Amino acid sequence: MDWLPLLSTLAGAAIGIGATLIADRNRWKHEDVKEALRLRLDIYTQYTTTVKTLGETLRALAEREYPSDGERALALREAFRDSGMGTASERMWLIAPEPVVKASNSVFHCLRRICDGYADGSAVSSPEDRARWEARGKAAARMRKLMREDLGVGPLAERHSPLADDYDAPAAQ
Repeated sequence: MDWLPLLSTLAGAAIGIGATLIADRNRWKHEDVKEALRLRLDIYTQYTTTVKTLGETLRALAEREYPSDGERALALREAFRDSGMGTASERMWLIAPEPVVKASNSVFHCLRRICDGYADGSAVSSPEDRARWEARGKAAARMRKLMREDLGVGPLAERHSPLADDYDAPAAQ
């Protein structure tokens, strides 16, 4: 019996199976990378949306009249707690790379300072309020830049001013 054709067939089958397994493994790895990117995009979108909405809410609550300073503080702190910011922040801590986590944490603390300032009686548009919003705008711009880099998206061709847009028209954040 001639073994050469049989061995050639077996070798060809082994090579074909190996090549298929390698191709499947590469395809799975590529899909894992795409899924991780989609997950980060979802988390980043949730976080930036929560930041924007919370900022608008805090400012609107601070502009209202309240029977007492205590009720104003309570309304502001409840809004912060109920905003979903804590959940969005925890998702960021679990999934995002360290530079994005640090930048998002900076934005979180800026919003906390805005909330605490209003709760302590700071007036909307006061110099302290403007400084807190400017810090938030800078922190948010840095966070978005790092998020875009992580997602593989290039920088924006035109950059809006985080100071003017974020402070003067919070809805445009």
